[in-house]
Amino acid sequence: MRRNTLVGELSAELLGTFTLIIFGVGVVAQTVLTPFSAGAQSIHWAWGIGVVMGVYVAGGISGAHINPAVTLAVALRRGFPWGKVAPYMVAQVIGAFLAALVVRWNFWEAFDRFDPAKEFKSQVVFNTYPNNAADYANISQLGALRDQIIGTAILVMVIFAIIDSRNLAPTGNMHPFIIGLLVVGIGMAIGAAAGYAINPARDLGPRLAAWVCGWAGAFNDQRGDFYAWVPIIGPFIGGALGGYVYDWFIGRFLPAAGEVGEVVEEPDTGRPVDTRRPETT
Repeated sequence: MRRNTLVGELSAELLGTFTLIIFGVGVVAQTVLTPFSAGAQSIHWAWGIGVVMGVYVAGGISGAHINPAVTLAVALRRGFPWGKVAPYMVAQVIGAFLAALVVRWNFWEAFDRFDPAKEFKSQVVFNTYPNNAADYANISQLGALRDQIIGTAILVMVIFAIIDSRNLAPTGNMHPFIIGLLVVGIGMAIGAAAGYAINPARDLGPRLAAWVCGWAGAFNDQRGDFYAWVPIIGPFIGGALGGYVYDWFIGRFLPAAGEVGEVVEEPDTGRPVDTRRPETT
């Protein structure tokens, strides 16, 4: 008996995003609340590992978007059904929300000892915020928005390249690993300004979990200003932009999907030359 396809896809998106956030928010909790951490490097690598594991968990059923910005981009540029866009996004946010609740539960004693008042210094475990450290630029909300647009555009642009079988797509189910490295690279290269959420579910789900668990300022930044809109709107804009950029600069010059090639004449000899590209999977 065939199972409900949409229910299966939503289940996969929920669990895939859950897996991503367990690694990602978990490593931030361990870094902030305990001494058992390698600092920023552990954060970058654990987020990348979370992406790898999340994609391996969900990829065979839903394609493992595990990111509403990716879902929007593939609907705009890859024919993903628009009727599935909102359900996918809701499943992703729920998965992130549940994972953040598990992280809160797992580090219960550490949270309560580190910040019993549930103020901003422990809220940073759950969500991203603009960097205003004394030794760094004082990032405004518009600066953070710019950062999120750029970071998510890079994410989606390179994902489109990685999964494009007409291009140099990796083989042997290596896509999740390469995409994980992409996230590590984004974090290392441009993560300082606003925490590289580059994923509305990654930020909104844990932010909701923090609010439910008693962090009254969960939707604000460290200045007390409403900030939750930035890591939602920015990634949506950036994801769409990244998809269009890839297709404009690369995709339109590659052979059409399923095209077997064409025969042209070699300029000097007139001999037929097969211009087909080897297919990758």
